Amino acid sequence: MPSPPLTPADETELTAAKRILEHPGLAIRLADYLGRPVEALVKALPAASQQLISRGTGKALDASLALALRTLDAGPARAPNRWLHRGLAVASGALGGAIGLPGLMVELPVSTTLMFRAIADHARAQGEDLSRIEGRLECLTVFAYGTETAEDEASETAYFAVRAALAKAVSGAAEYVAQRGIAEAVGDRAAPALVQLLARVAQRFGLAVSEKAAAQLVPVLGAAGGAAVNSLFMEHYQGTARAHFTVRRLERRYGAGPVKSAYERLG
Repeated sequence: MPSPPLTPADETELTAAKRILEHPGLAIRLADYLGRPVEALVKALPAASQQLISRGTGKALDASLALALRTLDAGPARAPNRWLHRGLAVASGALGGAIGLPGLMVELPVSTTLMFRAIADHARAQGEDLSRIEGRLECLTVFAYGTETAEDEASETAYFAVRAALAKAVSGAAEYVAQRGIAEAVGDRAAPALVQLLARVAQRFGLAVSEKAAAQLVPVLGAAGGAAVNSLFMEHYQGTARAHFTVRRLERRYGAGPVKSAYERLG
């Protein structure tokens, strides 16, 4: 039996989700705040700084993976608290901005963990079952939807292209955890299935972190700048999470195929 067409209210929600997912806009918002192109600042970062940022990104995502596997609880569906995690992220950004690059490396795992918690709140609010490993790992994949690449600009539905690229990694990681158990998976996050998932997410999240680092390390900004940049960063991933899990909620109701077809038709 074919699925019913999306209701006008659901189509409106899907339109809003597509607007966020296909046009992330993090670099644009950072550029508006700084008054200069973020891309130029990223290119100006020394090679040593880029390497530190890359290592920091890996550690931050690894911490989020450990959180997803070990302590993320299902909990009842409820409206997410938009301000609690943002307030804590602002505080950590202020600390990182005051110290410079070394501070950023300390602050990044903290702010990423806070963002991950906020993402999980939005997942629950949209009815995602976080008692399932797949649901928890979907929270981690939100970090891969936050940055627009040249390939994305050439595609009308970049969001679904990224999801397709991540699907096998999520499935493999979930299967590994199911076979070995959470305790062993937490203790062996160097397992190929988990490493592949982290690598796929880090490939895209690292671009966003470089933009954040370039903006946060502008010398005149300091602590106030770090706080403002973290606020923008948190707002960006909260919106991305809300949009991603809205799409998944609609897929559970109507089926993946009809929702994708409706998504592709929308302007």
